[in-house]
Amino acid sequence: MLTTLLLTRKTLNIGTWNIRTMFESGKTAQVAREMHNYNFVVLGLCETRWKQSGQLRRTTGEMVLYSGHEESNAPHMEGVALLLTKEAQKALIGWEARGPRFITASFRTARKNIRMNVVQCYAPTNDKSDEVKDGFYNQLHDILSRLRNQDINILMGDFNAKIGSDNTGYDEVMGRQGLGKMNENGERFADACALNNVVIGGSVFPHKRIHKATWVSPDLITENQIDHICIAKKFRRSLEDARVKRGADAASDHHLVVAKLSLS
Repeated sequence: MLTTLLLTRKTLNIGTWNIRTMFESGKTAQVAREMHNYNFVVLGLCETRWKQSGQLRRTTGEMVLYSGHEESNAPHMEGVALLLTKEAQKALIGWEARGPRFITASFRTARKNIRMNVVQCYAPTNDKSDEVKDGFYNQLHDILSRLRNQDINILMGDFNAKIGSDNTGYDEVMGRQGLGKMNENGERFADACALNNVVIGGSVFPHKRIHKATWVSPDLITENQIDHICIAKKFRRSLEDARVKRGADAASDHHLVVAKLSLS
């Protein structure tokens, strides 16, 4: 019997986390421990700093799918990964490494003709050139445009994008629960969500400020909401919540973002 990941009337947790690096001893074990603490089945990771692409299975059973720079002389920068529980591995249909900023995976759900597709991203920072940003969003659009409309498509990661609470012009894909004011990267991100019909989860659910802020600026004062989990607008009702969990610790200046999903 094939294992499915997303069931009706049963909630599962997925998350995204910029952990700053996996390129140090013990970091994978630390992240896996927090994954189990928060009962995730799939955890997306940003800024892993691993090069090339591949998969590895930990002795405790979790599997890491990773994607980074392919060049042997490339620096240990950027990189993305997906950490899967045994349950998620059994439901995995396939995955694809797409360079240092994207990785995708597809999972079976309880509905025969519907998959759950996860796209984990790591976007350029606000100070990068327009050329770099355009390249990222062109690649993102290409990835999303290839996904089936009948599937539950999840877009998540560190987008380095402040979306704010003013959803004027974006009310189809944004609520008014975002933090702060939209910046240039936030506008690009919101435009991409509108173009691809995905809803920004962190803008929809009312939470305290501390459960919205995903990263604190170097001034240690300014709180930012730049890590996001989104879902295809068609399946908006399957997203039950999206919020920050501040208790998770992996020596990162980013907080863990969690979404609760069910098959509605």
